[in-house]
Amino acid sequence: MAWIYLVLAGLLEVGWAIGLKYTQGFTRPLPTALTLLSMAASVGLLGLATKTLPIGTAYGVWVGIGAVGAALLGMLLFGEAATPARLFFLALMVAAIIGLKVTAGH
Repeated sequence: MAWIYLVLAGLLEVGWAIGLKYTQGFTRPLPTALTLLSMAASVGLLGLATKTLPIGTAYGVWVGIGAVGAALLGMLLFGEAATPARLFFLALMVAAIIGLKVTAGH
């Protein structure tokens, strides 16, 4: 169950990272409320995951999911650069996330 919590926490992190763009500096009430709710839920689920997973693994996977997801959505939604080098390094991050999962022992 901890891994499910962790993946959901990571996906919510993607949501709030992208949501930050839509808050326009926290000046838009609805996007701001949704972003803050996503932040709280993400951290809450991360906390549940760390009850049984090592903190280094849980935090690394959480940040990795958030970073990869935000970068990919930035490319899709906001036209950010999708250069071969950038995609290569995102793939390395995915490999690191998988490596942390495989070596976690849970």
